[in-house]
Amino acid sequence: MSDTAQPFVFCHQLDGDGGSKILDKAGLDAWKPADGPLWVHLDIGDAEARRWLKQRRKLPNAAKDFLLAQETRPRSVALEQGLMIVLRGVNTNPGEDPEDMVAVRIWVDADRIISSRRRRLLSVIDVNDSLKATKGPRTHSEILLRIVERMGDRIGEFIDVLEARLDDIEDEARSGQPTNFLPKLSILRRQIASVRRFLSPQREALDRLSRHSLALLGETLTQELHQEADRMTRYLEDLDLARERAVVMHEELLSRIAQEQNDRMYVLSIVAAIFLPLSFVTGLLGMNVGGLPGVDSQLGFAGSVVVMVVVAVGLIAYFRGRKWL
Repeated sequence: MSDTAQPFVFCHQLDGDGGSKILDKAGLDAWKPADGPLWVHLDIGDAEARRWLKQRRKLPNAAKDFLLAQETRPRSVALEQGLMIVLRGVNTNPGEDPEDMVAVRIWVDADRIISSRRRRLLSVIDVNDSLKATKGPRTHSEILLRIVERMGDRIGEFIDVLEARLDDIEDEARSGQPTNFLPKLSILRRQIASVRRFLSPQREALDRLSRHSLALLGETLTQELHQEADRMTRYLEDLDLARERAVVMHEELLSRIAQEQNDRMYVLSIVAAIFLPLSFVTGLLGMNVGGLPGVDSQLGFAGSVVVMVVVAVGLIAYFRGRKWL
């Protein structure tokens, strides 16, 4: 939760001009729709925040359950009283894995927006900072759009990083040892799969939201949400392409490793083929029995060496003639 004793991370009462009045718990309890649009952001890992949310009588029970839900798969639901949406953004918190995406749950009705988190999402912090700088959304509905836009920006940046890393691995793998790059490529493939797992339902959630939010958000914001859904589609296409490139590269590296192993085995086979008859000759002449040729001759050893050299040279000439060498 926040560093203060409030049951929320922050609470803004919008002034309609890009800024806001920051409310404390007393100001929030005294707030009325006539005072201006409201944005409350909760950390539902905090017991006080959960208690405060459950006590909101004017908030539909479905919205309460939605904001407190453990399930964080991206989705959107349109109710008569408002809109519910779960989105996931890249985890850019220090020391965290970016592909471990962070969820934010959002409820939007005619007068307010309530969002909840379990882990900090920097896209939400960006919108909060813009309101503090009086350069933020003018309506509570626009807050939803700005959060979606910032999440899309960070997802796009992360996909660019993945593609750049894939390019680097491709360039280095052309001249390097394939076994050095397989672990890097495996990590990259897992990251692509992790991000894609949530982007696909997120695109569907945004598309569904853009088709059911016209009455509440207006035509302009609805069109912009539809554009964000299209952007998620492009990101999915980029991820699919990156995944295919990674698969092709993985297969190519495995093929290179297999080819190198085949080359080594081929060389060993040629060496074995050359030394096999030589081993036969030495084994035959090394038998401890009578009658072996050259035993009583001083030229016996030299003759054996000459025979083995001739056999070896003959085998090499044969292999070259067959273009095996």
